[in-house]
Amino acid sequence: MARTYLERKEAWAAKMRSVPARTERVEGRLPPGQHTVKELPVLDLGIHPEVVPPDWQLEIGGLVEEPLVMDWEGLMALPQVEITSDFHCVTTWSKYDCGWGGVPMAAILDLVKPKDQARFVLFSSHDDYTTNLPVAALFAGDALLATSLDGEPLSVQHGGPVRVVIPQLYAWKSAKFIRKIDFLAEDAPGYWEQRGYSNTADPWLEERFSGEEVPGWRD
Repeated sequence: MARTYLERKEAWAAKMRSVPARTERVEGRLPPGQHTVKELPVLDLGIHPEVVPPDWQLEIGGLVEEPLVMDWEGLMALPQVEITSDFHCVTTWSKYDCGWGGVPMAAILDLVKPKDQARFVLFSSHDDYTTNLPVAALFAGDALLATSLDGEPLSVQHGGPVRVVIPQLYAWKSAKFIRKIDFLAEDAPGYWEQRGYSNTADPWLEERFSGEEVPGWRD
């Protein structure tokens, strides 16, 4: 009987945990243990919610001064950018030069004004996927709420109409089908983090699994 994608990924993770953890950050464009691909693979939980832009909403709350519910029109009214960045999956593929378009995360931070005690965020998606990361990761210049890929509206297969893109971390941190962002004082592990994947997920340190994180990254 053929295994599902999730079963294959969990089996792969069990095998890869025997690889010694890296302790120093590697320099260069291609992170260690990765290989390049020409096309962006499609990996998800097997659920493809059909949320059309007129019906799309994003709830942002938790430890923020200005919680809000944003619709598509509100998102399109924010500053729009086009950014080319590389994308690295924990399953060892890397896709160079992805052309993402959308709203910088910095613009979202300016709107909601996270409180001083907000140190983490938890992303929730329409397919019930979740993932967590430090608030500091949102300040990266290439961190986006993406609405397009290579000049085309973001397709459902790639997480449309809106997904998170955090290129400096492994791709499972870039939640597809985004519907909610919660700012938190304490870390709250998401879907894959609860299954043993790293909280910090730095590709150049090969932080693939919990227990492999290099101390101090979040600081």
